[in-house]
Parts: sequence; C-alpha cells; structure tokens
Amino acid sequence: MPGYEVFGKEEQQAINELFEINGGILFAHGFDAIRKGVYRVREFESAFANYMKVPYAQAVSSGSTALKVALKAMGVKRGDEVITQSFTFVATVEAILEIGAVPVIVDIDETLNMNPESLENGITERTRAVIPVHMFGAPAAMDEIMAVAKKHNLMVLEDTAQGCGGSYKGRMLGTIGHVGTFSFDAGKVIITGEGGMVITSNDEFYIRCRSYHDHGHEYNKTLGRGEEAALMTGFNYRMTELQGAIGIVQLSKLDFILESQRKNKKKLKDAIKGLPFEFRKVLDEDGELSDTIVFYMNSKEQAKEFAIGLKNAGLGTKNLPDAIKWHFARHWQHMFKEYGFYEKTWQIEWEKSADLLERAIAIPVIIKMSDDRISGTAEKILHIAEKVK
Repeated sequence: MPGYEVFGKEEQQAINELFEINGGILFAHGFDAIRKGVYRVREFESAFANYMKVPYAQAVSSGSTALKVALKAMGVKRGDEVITQSFTFVATVEAILEIGAVPVIVDIDETLNMNPESLENGITERTRAVIPVHMFGAPAAMDEIMAVAKKHNLMVLEDTAQGCGGSYKGRMLGTIGHVGTFSFDAGKVIITGEGGMVITSNDEFYIRCRSYHDHGHEYNKTLGRGEEAALMTGFNYRMTELQGAIGIVQLSKLDFILESQRKNKKKLKDAIKGLPFEFRKVLDEDGELSDTIVFYMNSKEQAKEFAIGLKNAGLGTKNLPDAIKWHFARHWQHMFKEYGFYEKTWQIEWEKSADLLERAIAIPVIIKMSDDRISGTAEKILHIAEKVK
C-alpha cells in the first residue's frame, strides 16, 4: 500500500500507447473519427465493473467527486440528512455539504468503522441516506448497517476509498449498499494519480451518475454530443484517458497487491503478537486489505509517547496519529463554523470515538516488505513498547 509501489514499465507503456496509436487524444468522449477506437476510460469502467461483479461503473475525476456524484445520483437533496461516521477522511463530509445536505456524524466502535447502534440513534424523519466507510481497508458491519437502513427505508452509499478489492462475508466492498465509491489517488491501493469510480446495480442511479458527472449529457446513441439534450444540471467530474490507461494496468495488479499485503501483515502481526495492547477488531480478516495494523494503547498519553518512539526509530504511522486532524470529526471546526452544524457541541461530541482514536497506533503494511524488514520493524515496535509500558 499504495499502488505506486508496483508502478512500472507497464503503466509507462500504457501512456505511450495513447500517443502511438492515435496521437494522444486524452479526452474520454467524442473525436470518434480520429481516435481509432481507443476509449481507455470506457475500458477501465468495464474492467472495474467486471472485477466487482456489478453491471455499472462510472469513472470520475477523484474519490471525493465520486461521493458527490453518487449522492446526486441517489437523489439526495438540499436539506436532507445524511449519516456518516466520525472517523473518515474529511471528503466524506465535504461531499454531503457540497450538495446542500446536512451531515449527521455518529460514533465508531472498536472496528474503527460505523457503530450500527449509533447509526440507528442518529436517524430522524429527515434522514435520507447512510455512508459507512471501510477505514484502513477493513469492512464495516454491513449486515447490521443494511438491516437498520432497510428498517428505516434509507439508501446506503459505501465509501470504499480505502477498501478497493476488500470483501465482507464473500461480498465485494462497495457492492453491498445501493452505490459504492472508490478513490485512486496517490495513497490508495491502486492509483491513477487522481481519479475515482462509482459502481451500482441500479439502472436509474447509473444513468443519473453518468449524466451528472458530464454536464448533464444524456448519452444519446443516435445523436452527437453537441446535438443531444441534458437529463439534468451537472458539472465536469470526468476522468481523462491518461488516468483510464493507468487504471487498467493498476487493476490488473490488484490481486497481487492484496496477496502481498495480506502475507506481510500476517508475518508482522505474528511477530508483534506479544504486545500488551488490544488490536483493532476486524470483522472479516480474510476480506480486509491488510494494509494496516492498528492497536490501542492504554491512554492517549501513552499513544503519543509510542508515536514519538516510532518516529525516532525511523518508523511512521498511517493517519493515527499523524493525520488524525484530517480523519476525525472533532478537528473539523472550520466546517462547523462555516456551515452551522455542531457549531456549539463539537468539542463534546463523539466521546467514544475520541477515546479509541486518541489511543490508537496505526502501522502501515506495504507491498514490497522483505522478511528482514518485517523482523526489523517488529523488533523496533516491541522495543518501543517495552519503554512505554
């Protein structure tokens, strides 16, 4: 983790081919007469849909725009409430705000994903949709979340930005809810530099998604782009052929990436299993991406000390604690002030989440990790643990 570890000549050749075959048409639409049948974004969408075993995939410009496009496609409107979790990248809440909806942020549990009980407690008559997030590539409690959503007639959008290729009880993450979104930015399991994908099995959602991401185009099969009508007011969230070409290659490497991460995580976790701390609860260890090992210290002070020890030993962490400000709602007062939600209560909200996150240490697991590196990393972690006990 991430996909840049396996970046190589295949991605470079995919880019070169765009220029060798048709002179470098990088727009995903039109130019039919001169592009010689090369539509890399369409190919990427098809390959991604096949991998996820869904009928529809729509490529977009980023994982953040994927969330916004998906919410628009699902019919979420201004003033609707959308529930998501307190531990997620800031983009999840930004997307809700972007369409004029109201974010309702609920606690996580020991999985570091949405607490189904907190979800149910957060539902009101204005709730329209739920966005569970599969943080660090480990699945949320989708059976319970889907049951709550069905009970209250809510739509479910899976934010799978960190979970591409993962599964939950045999079902691919992103395919369990009504819509799933993915990110391919520079820190994700497969990358296109920037880019994202929306997947669904719902015909209507897909048509609206395709239209909204491309200025409202209706994609009329008998008329050209300049002659066809608009289905809705949209915007430009299109992916380029450069990203599509790279995405095709990266997707072909996804199984290898996951296999490597899972193997390396098992070795590293086995090597540090003597730690006197509680490991993160994972609901489906076979289905997680295995790009992170998380354990909880006994106090937030101890966690800070541990993180300093890791830094001094030349080891980093993954978001916890180094980027917690961008991943925990209690640090988003700029939003609360600008948009007027949780404006007076944010400092006392999400106490259960704060207790977990401020005690958490997240160790990244990478693809190219030799046995010597694993043993050396484990030795350093155990040595630091001895000092902070």
